[in-house]
Amino acid sequence: MAIFSLAIKIQNTCFHPSNPNKPKPVKILYFILLIWLTATTGAFAHKLSIKGVVYSKSTNTPLAGATVTIPAVDKISTTDRFGVYTFHDLAAGNYEIKITYLGFEQESKIVEVNPLAPSVLATSYLASGSLQLAEIAISASQAEPANIISAVDVQLRPIQNSQEILRLVPGLFIAQHAGGGKAEQIFLRGFDIDHGTDINLTADGMPVNMVSHAHGQGYSDLHFLIPETIQNVDFGKGPYRADKGNFGTAGYADFRTRSALDKNSIKLEAGRFNNYRAVGMFNLLGATARQKGQNAYLATEYLFSNGYFQSPQGLNRLNLFSRYQGVFQNNTILSGSLSAFRSNWDASGQIPERAVTDGTITRFGAIDDTEGGQTARYNANLSLDKTFTDGSYLKNQVYFIKYDFELYSNFTFFLNDPENGDQIRQKEKRQIYGYQGTYQKEATFLGRPLRHEVGIGLRYDDINGSELSRTRNRKTTLSEVQKGNTQELNTFAYLNQTWEVSPRFSVNAALRFDRLFFDYTSLLEADANQTTQRSAESRVSPKLNFTYAVTPALQLYLSSGMGYHSNDSRVSVLAARKEALPAARGADLGLKFKPVEQLYVTAAFWLLDLDQEFVYVGDEGIVEPSGRTRRYGLDLSARYQVNKHLFLDTDLNLARPRARDEAKGNNYIPLAPAITSTGGLSYQTSHGFKANLRYRYLGHRPANEDNSLTAEGYFLADAVVSYTLKNLEFRLSGENLFNSNWEEAQFETESRLRNEPEPVSEIHFTPGTPFAVKAGVTFSF
Repeated sequence: MAIFSLAIKIQNTCFHPSNPNKPKPVKILYFILLIWLTATTGAFAHKLSIKGVVYSKSTNTPLAGATVTIPAVDKISTTDRFGVYTFHDLAAGNYEIKITYLGFEQESKIVEVNPLAPSVLATSYLASGSLQLAEIAISASQAEPANIISAVDVQLRPIQNSQEILRLVPGLFIAQHAGGGKAEQIFLRGFDIDHGTDINLTADGMPVNMVSHAHGQGYSDLHFLIPETIQNVDFGKGPYRADKGNFGTAGYADFRTRSALDKNSIKLEAGRFNNYRAVGMFNLLGATARQKGQNAYLATEYLFSNGYFQSPQGLNRLNLFSRYQGVFQNNTILSGSLSAFRSNWDASGQIPERAVTDGTITRFGAIDDTEGGQTARYNANLSLDKTFTDGSYLKNQVYFIKYDFELYSNFTFFLNDPENGDQIRQKEKRQIYGYQGTYQKEATFLGRPLRHEVGIGLRYDDINGSELSRTRNRKTTLSEVQKGNTQELNTFAYLNQTWEVSPRFSVNAALRFDRLFFDYTSLLEADANQTTQRSAESRVSPKLNFTYAVTPALQLYLSSGMGYHSNDSRVSVLAARKEALPAARGADLGLKFKPVEQLYVTAAFWLLDLDQEFVYVGDEGIVEPSGRTRRYGLDLSARYQVNKHLFLDTDLNLARPRARDEAKGNNYIPLAPAITSTGGLSYQTSHGFKANLRYRYLGHRPANEDNSLTAEGYFLADAVVSYTLKNLEFRLSGENLFNSNWEEAQFETESRLRNEPEPVSEIHFTPGTPFAVKAGVTFSF
């Protein structure tokens, strides 16, 4: 009844005619869906059951997300946060149970159930190993294992920092264009996402996207994560998850750090272009504490790189991360982490093609080599998970983030100021306070399993001194263009129901409600008497997803839903503002197919419409609305295991992105990718040798609205080999094996060089890395 009352209140608030911020009407289908969501309740009635717990053998910690199957009766379950799985409605007899988990060896065991013992408890400990494709099962109710990037994948591929782990998401590309310290530009599903406008990024539940950021909405810097601490990355495409709110239009990626370390380790790496890196990971508690379910560790990372530019970038990065996890009485998990990150660097920025063509500079030169910046982030994260005797589950999480940012850029050189140049400074300090809670309960509806989930939360950003100023040589402030304080509050609640209509067919339906409050106070002298500007907007986002397992080898699914990305607070508070929370509407029609045990194929036709897109004009400090857009395309993925040593994979992603309100021929979306592909092969032996060869391809794409300028595509190959001998691992990696001249970031920009009488609009680019090698050694103890 409480859930029903809450739903009625939300419905009245969101759809009442007197509500000044009411959303656009939602289809009758979704109103009926709301009634169904809130009216279902019940309790399991079952015969005999098996309940099991799955642990990591090396760390004695629960494994969440392990796949457990009973092949004889076509039943599949997935372990929860506590490593627990259950099977209900079993007849008496002996059952073979198979347990698989990414990066661990499979386990099989026989479990007997009978009326004298109607509920059987089984405990399993999985040893570290490798994933076998034959172990992946297809089911209507299964959590999808192919949507998890495991630690095995991370270690097998050339990864320089945590931001590059995003490249493992099929179809996602990144580009660095400011010396290695700035967040990378992101491309996915026909989007130039800039630094995070249309992908929801989180780390252990903490937000990565920065709202109303000094450099642009959604700015997402993942460099505060140490790659070796990442256990896995959960990802998805489209606005179909109820727990993913702001920015979750093209998709999401959720980084999850290790709950415990297998061993202590020290890693040293060195590479071309004065690239050096050291990582240390140390257990803080002994074996006795581990046996009692207590784990804590400390991880440190230091990186220095001069880069391949003529002007050394002098990138310095320091990361500290500590995490604790305790399991109490097998029904409570307490997790906490603290981390600190600092980085500073110089950069050469984007350069104009004409300056390289006429020999003024080389492709690794600079027009203004005084660009660069510094940034810092400090995180405190605490979560408490608890299961109750009726099987329900509750999670509460609180976090605090302190963040500093200062960036110097020069996009147009001498266009606006022929004497001093057009360098700008973007700067801010912020604190983020957050809470999110989730409650789950199993029930039945019409005699079939139904999982209820309710979530609530808030995020409050307190941003001080957000600034855009014109500067010279990073030392002299010439003028202030924009400066102010921003407060932004996002409150949300959602209802999520998953009904297993039959062992082959499941339905997921959800409704999410977001309310955002925007405050902005200008600190410019000219606006000294101006009062704080305020506004608030709401967004209701329904989701409806169907999954049908045609056979044990073929699954079909239809995903649909609405999402949104917010506008910058400095724009949202204006009386003449565009809609602050423009909606995204999407659908995926796809399949997952295993024609043979060693081959796993996925395909999806998708469509995504946005009511409004925003273009951030960095040197003017403004956000320009660019109108409605439509994207549709096809995603194809294949994973094939030739034998127990050799593994092949490939992804092909096609997209057609267009502006809906522009005439044909002038409706291209600048820099939006139309075709991308990644893939490679991995080889490993039982004697410690591993090798991985990768390729990535990004096709040509329009650089402006009428496609009169083209951003050049590229094809690159990378490789990594390693050999483990007792406690030592030796590693060698290579980037851009064919030493291609490629352009990593490209923009159409109007600029003027010092001696030019008139400005020129053309492609400006940041060159990609030439051939580079890096060697490393890891000592484990």
